[in-house]
Amino acid sequence: MKVVVVTGATRGLGFAICEKLLREGYRIVAVARNSNESFSALLEQFPEQLFFHAFDFTNLDGIHQLAKEIAEKYGRIYGLVNNAAIGSDGVLATMHDNDIGHLLSVNVQAPIILTKYLIRPMLMNQQGRVINVSSIIAETGYSGLSVYGASKAALVGFTKSLAREVGKAKITVNAIAPGFMRTQMTGELDDEKLASIARRSALKSLISCDDVAQGVSYLLSSGASSVTGTTLTIDAGSTA
Repeated sequence: MKVVVVTGATRGLGFAICEKLLREGYRIVAVARNSNESFSALLEQFPEQLFFHAFDFTNLDGIHQLAKEIAEKYGRIYGLVNNAAIGSDGVLATMHDNDIGHLLSVNVQAPIILTKYLIRPMLMNQQGRVINVSSIIAETGYSGLSVYGASKAALVGFTKSLAREVGKAKITVNAIAPGFMRTQMTGELDDEKLASIARRSALKSLISCDDVAQGVSYLLSSGASSVTGTTLTIDAGSTA
């Protein structure tokens, strides 16, 4: 049974990814700051496939130990989904320096460091999948999300270069760029704003977390063995 590590796993997109992969037979190591009622129910439903590790990715110095514990406990890792992120809605000119540093630390440094350590067992096994969750904001921009957009664009650059570094070991590295969907991160957008975003898309709709989870499932599959260094955009045609 292939082991996949999913970060930011207990709510929103991370939860949907876990649920999808569990039903496809993967063994999931879920990492998040804390659990919740819905995730606890999922743990009860898949007691032999789903495992939870509480971790706060603001603790960059602790990532090495986290990765070591995961590798020792679950064996060689097949896949890593770097989903954990924070969003900070605010005009750059008025953002506090600490908030900028905090966002870049969690959204960029943390996934890079975690990948550094978890890709080592993939290299030993000569196979693996790394999926970095970016955003269409990295390409389109959005007022009030300049730092968030920068962090997501950084993951795309990371994806492309790392794909070249590890390709000889049959490890693929891809990014997935979701459009707007109803999650805690978009909760501050009112219904009219989301409706306006939906109207501007080719399919006249928002996407769901399940739509993106399907994309993650594909990139982990054997059918995507020749797909690497690219970004899969799932946005109902918002960027078409």
